[in-house]
Amino acid sequence: MKIQNNQFLSIEQLQAKYFTQSKQGKENTDVGRSLRFQDILNKTAENAEKPAGVRFSKHAANRLAERNIELTDNQMERLQEGTMKAGAKGINESLVLVDQLAFIVNIPNHTVVTAMNQTEADENIFTNIDGAIII
Repeated sequence: MKIQNNQFLSIEQLQAKYFTQSKQGKENTDVGRSLRFQDILNKTAENAEKPAGVRFSKHAANRLAERNIELTDNQMERLQEGTMKAGAKGINESLVLVDQLAFIVNIPNHTVVTAMNQTEADENIFTNIDGAIII
């Protein structure tokens, strides 16, 4: 093994050069990973803050079709608004009244479970809800 003079004066200098470089390189890689993870976390949080659209269960879609109920864009927006308000209050199953339409909405899933005209509701009794929103 050929050793050139004046390169390293001691084993400590040799260790400092090679071990410090590998640790610094590893730290830089960890910082890069942390930044990428942070970016993903931020993007996920942004998507979670965006309101999810209200979906209609198969049953609710059938009820709308059977009862010839067509929702306007304004009514859909108000139904979405009512769903968001119910969620903010901690409601799980909500009655959302929009004009003369009544919707039972599963708030955590943003899913309309059933829909009807208020005039079709038997005696105006709604069961299995823990809140009501009138929009």
